[in-house]
This record gives sequence, C-alpha cells and structure tokens, in this order.
Amino acid sequence: MARAQNGFVSGQGYTKEDWDDVSDNPEWTAEEIAQAKPFAEVFPELAESIRRQRGPQRTKAAISIRLDDDIVAKLRESGPGWQSRVNDAIRAWLDKGVT
Repeated sequence: MARAQNGFVSGQGYTKEDWDDVSDNPEWTAEEIAQAKPFAEVFPELAESIRRQRGPQRTKAAISIRLDDDIVAKLRESGPGWQSRVNDAIRAWLDKGVT
C-alpha cells in the first residue's frame, strides 16, 4: 500500500507507533539533498556487512517437458521458487549417478 501524502497508511510492516515516532521529522531542503552522501560512503563497514551478493550464476535453458497435471499442481502449490527446487532435485538425482 502506498504512503499517503500527509498521513499514516497501514501496511509495509510499519505500525501507527512507528509513524508517530518519525512524523515530526522535517522535509529535506534542496540544499540538504545536494549535500547528502551515499550510505556506503558514510557507513562503509555497515554497508559491506549488509550487502547482498548473488550466488554463482549459471546459464539455464528454457525447455518444454510434459508432466502429469497433479504433479504440476503440487509443485506450484509449494509456492514461489518451485522451478528452482525442481532444478535442484533433478541435479541431486543426477549427482547420485542415476541417468
């Protein structure tokens, strides 16, 4: 849910108490914005500690495979990332030497 121009809107994991804690902060002026420094420049150690890094990149091929409807339904019901989990399961199966 989007933030209201001048008021609290629920959602995004913030409570009304959170809003009240910061509601008296003044808006930045154009001069303050121009003088602002990037977070990583001001807090380099903290920025490095929270930097997210992607894992090893692999190329993937889009293929077509025919599976039973009930299998596809169960896979999709398992939620986001189901295709990656299928990929990992096939990799584990192949790594066992089953071909």
